[in-house]
Amino acid sequence: MSDDNRKPLVDAAESETLRMRGNSMHGNREIPRTSVCEADVGLDGKAERSEKVDDRTSDTHVRGKSDGPIVPKKRTNKTGQPSGEPAAEPVEERGSTKGNAAETAAYRTQGRGCASIGLAGVRQAARRDKTLRFTALLHHVTPELLEASYFALKRNAAPGVDGETWKSYGQDLRARLTDLHDRVHRGTYRAKPSKRAWIPKPDGRQRPLGIAALEDKIVQQAVRTVLEPIYEEDFLGFSYGFRPGRSCHNALDALWVGLRQRKVNWVLDADIRGFFDAIDHEWLMKFLEHRIADRRILRLIRKWLRAGVSDDGEWSRTTVGTPQGSVISPMLANVYLHYVLDLWVNQWRDRHARGDVIVVRYADDFAMGFQYRGEAERFLRELRRRLAKFGLTLHPEKTRLLRFGRYAIEQHQERGQGKPETFDFLGFTHCCAKTRDGWYTIRRISVGKRMRATLQSIKVELRRRMHLSTPAQGAWLRSVVRGWFNYHAVPMNRDRLGQFRRAVRRLWLKAIRRRSQRGRRWTWARFSPLAERWLPQARILHPYPNQRLTVKHPR
Repeated sequence: MSDDNRKPLVDAAESETLRMRGNSMHGNREIPRTSVCEADVGLDGKAERSEKVDDRTSDTHVRGKSDGPIVPKKRTNKTGQPSGEPAAEPVEERGSTKGNAAETAAYRTQGRGCASIGLAGVRQAARRDKTLRFTALLHHVTPELLEASYFALKRNAAPGVDGETWKSYGQDLRARLTDLHDRVHRGTYRAKPSKRAWIPKPDGRQRPLGIAALEDKIVQQAVRTVLEPIYEEDFLGFSYGFRPGRSCHNALDALWVGLRQRKVNWVLDADIRGFFDAIDHEWLMKFLEHRIADRRILRLIRKWLRAGVSDDGEWSRTTVGTPQGSVISPMLANVYLHYVLDLWVNQWRDRHARGDVIVVRYADDFAMGFQYRGEAERFLRELRRRLAKFGLTLHPEKTRLLRFGRYAIEQHQERGQGKPETFDFLGFTHCCAKTRDGWYTIRRISVGKRMRATLQSIKVELRRRMHLSTPAQGAWLRSVVRGWFNYHAVPMNRDRLGQFRRAVRRLWLKAIRRRSQRGRRWTWARFSPLAERWLPQARILHPYPNQRLTVKHPR
C-alpha cells in the first residue's frame, strides 16, 4: 500500500473511541514527557525532576524529540524453516514521518524508556478547537503521573478517614501506586468519604473543610493535571483563583490598574454565599461534558462528589457542593463559575454596557467597576436571577454597590458625606486617595479585622511556646512576620506593616515577662536589641501594580 493511501494517525487527545483505533503499541504516537523512571530516582528515594522546582507542573509541557525508527509490526517471512533455509526478505524498519514530528512516538516498553503522557498534545488540541470534546483522557493517568502526584502533595497534611499519612503511604510506594493504577483503569477504584474538619473564620464563624483520603488525593491530583491543559485554554483572563501562574496579587494588580485607568465611577463588591457548599452536581456534570466525553473521567469525578462526608465517624450523603480542601475542588469550582458567571458577564458586557465595565474574579469573590450607576444596578438585578437559576445566591452583607473612582472624593465633599466608601478584596481595603502631586490613586491597606485576628492567633501560640528558649521563639516569630510581610508589603501600606510589627513586639515581651519571676525584669531597653535581631523590618516588598502588570501581562 502506498503512503498516500495510508490512514492518518488520530491525535491521542482527539481519539473518538476509548482505544487507539488504528494504532498499536508499536506505532503509538504521543508527545513524550520526562516522567519518573527507575533511573530518575535519587538516593533518598524521591523522584528527580528535570527542573529544580518542586512543582507538579514543572514537567507537564516538556516536549521530546522524535523517536527512532518504528519497529515493524509484520513478522519476517518464512522464519524458523526446518530445512535451515534463510529467512526471506526482512521487513525494513520505517523511520518516523516528518509530518508527525509534533506527535512523536512513545517508547514500546518501560525497559526502553518512560511512557509518554502527551499533555502538550491535549493543550494544543484544546487551543485549536474550542468546541472539541475529549473522548480518551484516562490513559494519560499513568503510574509515573500518579508518582509525580504523590510527591506534589503536602507532606504534613492531615490524614483522611483512612488515617494514612504521606510518609506511611510512601513505604513500598511503587507497589501501592501500581495497584492504585490498576484499580483506576479497571473501574474498581472506590472513593472514600471526606473527613469533616472545622476552621475558624475572621468573623467568628467556622468554615467546614473536607479532608480526602490520601489515595483520593493522589488520583485527584493526577486527574487535575490531565484536565488543567484543557480548561486553561478556556478560562477567561479576569479569572485568577486557583490557576497555575496566577496569584492573589495578580488579581489585585488587575483591579488596581482597572480602577485607575478605566472610567469607573461605581464598584460592585460581590461574594457568593456558601458557594462550595451550594454547587449543583447535575449542573456541574453538564458543564464538564461540554469538553470531557471520556466517561471514565466523568465517572471518577462523580464518585468524588457522591462519596459523602464523615463527621465524627458518622457518614452523611452529599447531594450538593464539593468539599472545600480537596485537591480537585478548586478546578471544579472554576469550571462551574466559568459557565455560570464568567461567560455570562462577558456576554452581558458586550451586549448591554454602554460605558466601561471591568471585572476581576478570584474563586467566589469578585469585584466589578461600572461607569454608569444605571448599568450597575441593572447588572446586579440580572445577576441575582442568573445565580438563582443555578442554585447560588449573593451574600447580603458582603455584596454592595458603592460610589468609587477618581471623582468620588469631590462628589462626597460636595454632598457633605465625608470620605468615600471603601471595599475589601483579597485581604486589602481599597480606598480612593490622592498622591502628593494631587493625582488620583488607589490606596490599599491591610484589612484591620483580619490583622487583629492574626495577632490574636500569634498571642495564643506564644502562650503555648512561652517556655521555649528565646532563640526558638525568635525564629518562629521571624517566619510568621516575614510571611505576613510577603503578602501585605504593597505600596502605600507601610503604616500597617509598622503597626503589625510593633504589636508583635509587645506580644513577645509580654510572653517573656510572664514565663518566670526573672522574666519580669525584662525592660524595653533590654528587649529592643532582641527584637531588632529576630523581627524583620517593615519595608515595601512589592512593586506598583502597573509596573508588575506590564511585565507579567497575564492573559
